[in-house]
Amino acid sequence: MKTCIITGAGSGIGREAAIQISNGAEYQNLALLGRNKDDLEMTKSLMKSNGKDISIWLVDFSSPEFVPKVIESIYEKYGSVDCLLNIAGYTDPKPLLQTSLESMMTTYNVNVMSPFMLIRECVRYMKNIGGKILNVASTAGMTPRPGWLSYASSKAAVISISKTLTDELAEYGIKVYCVSPGRCATKLRKRLAPNEDPTTIMQPSEVAEVICNLISQNENCLDGQNIVIRKQIK
Repeated sequence: MKTCIITGAGSGIGREAAIQISNGAEYQNLALLGRNKDDLEMTKSLMKSNGKDISIWLVDFSSPEFVPKVIESIYEKYGSVDCLLNIAGYTDPKPLLQTSLESMMTTYNVNVMSPFMLIRECVRYMKNIGGKILNVASTAGMTPRPGWLSYASSKAAVISISKTLTDELAEYGIKVYCVSPGRCATKLRKRLAPNEDPTTIMQPSEVAEVICNLISQNENCLDGQNIVIRKQIK
């Protein structure tokens, strides 16, 4: 039975990915990771069990040092780690002179250091059986975004990490994917663009659909790329 770990599963893209994955048959064990128990419980209630084992794991990704124990516990529960979705994210958009070291470190802990730790610990179990890792970056990591220094630079790091690990982990049969959504109606986007009408932009379910296609057993050609997901606004 295959196990999929989903971070940021309490809302937005992470929640929609969890719901859509629960509709399929490929992954029977689903581990939902996030820091808000009520949000994760709500996600679980929206998923179709279909005999699947759905579990909740409370993790604060601003403290990446706790990640190894969580992954070890998930492996002990299920006996395998086959897929990792790094979807959790954080932003505190401010221009350079207003960006504190604390804010910069929190952004990097959630967006870069925790994904690094999650990947490293999952690969310990994946390297003998293969697997899939998908990292959610952002188009903000591809172009200059004045006023978004910490967020944009952290997502640029995610893109680079994904490309590097594609080559490094290929020998283990592990495929690494990276997607960079454009404007998407999430809580994080609301902080970046508080005056934007969320109904006019891409929805989390649309990004989740792409993610689910990439982690399906039949997808073998799109790893190693930064896949941009945008919706044309009419």
